Amino acid sequence: MQFEWKGVFPAITTQFTADDRLDLQMFDKNLSAQLEAGIHGVILGGTLGESSTLTKEEKEILIRFTREKVAGRIPVILNIAEGSTRAAIAEARWAEQLGVDGLMLLPPMRYKADDRETVQFFREVARSVDLPIMIYNNPVDYRIMVTPDMFDQLMDCENIQAVKDSTRDVTNVTRMINRFGDRYRMLCGVDTLAMESLLMGASGWVGGLVNAFPQETLLLYHLILSAQREKALELHRWFLPLLELDLSPKLVQYIKLAASVTGIGAAYVRAPRLPLVGEEKAQILALIQNAIAAEPAWMRDRQILHEAAAITSEK
Repeated sequence: MQFEWKGVFPAITTQFTADDRLDLQMFDKNLSAQLEAGIHGVILGGTLGESSTLTKEEKEILIRFTREKVAGRIPVILNIAEGSTRAAIAEARWAEQLGVDGLMLLPPMRYKADDRETVQFFREVARSVDLPIMIYNNPVDYRIMVTPDMFDQLMDCENIQAVKDSTRDVTNVTRMINRFGDRYRMLCGVDTLAMESLLMGASGWVGGLVNAFPQETLLLYHLILSAQREKALELHRWFLPLLELDLSPKLVQYIKLAASVTGIGAAYVRAPRLPLVGEEKAQILALIQNAIAAEPAWMRDRQILHEAAAITSEK
């Protein structure tokens, strides 16, 4: 499938039942709400997808289910987070055989590889498949910073096409564009910085709160790109307290709780994560409920979303 690394790509949550099984019915409900809002691609098995807790069989079920659901309308991307080059290559080839449309690739897990080792890791995985690849650059959580000099060394890997930038440094978008032009598409990986990143020239947004607020996420994206500044600012200012849930080590619990409040997800997580309880749960619930109560009605107007999306599509 030919596609552009452009638009809103949810790092979709994996839905579980109370007895810790895949909940495909709730997964379908969540994915359907995001498709209806107009997402441009979907990423399976990211941090929000609780990838480290999923078995290979569960990943295959999710891939097959998602591919059947989207029916070629948008790309299905699988996240790869492995500790060895051999394991990452095996996962990439397996995913390609299952028909995914692209990969999101993290640096080696657990071992803090140096620059030479990291570049070689990316190069070997990229050369093992024909799939387009987005490098996930998140030195805050995964300790390895993929620098512009390292991306320069990867220029010969034509299928490394995009970067999920979670450096927390919005100037990195400009830095990469200045150096590489459109060779690498930049996608914001931190919800709170999406507006700034898109204004600086990022082509997309790997979203977290879209799992609970798909309408608002897509609307913000389209308002920014259609240059509707005042509306975009009003939406962003309302949305920011919710978007900040994406910054917490407990982003999975927080975002799943939000989706349970909006009715398109369940709050169940897989151990070692535990459901929120007590004062912490009460505080996060209050934040979510207060935001919903204060949301201006125009933000829920689908006609405004459709009109903004139409302007964006013409550009």
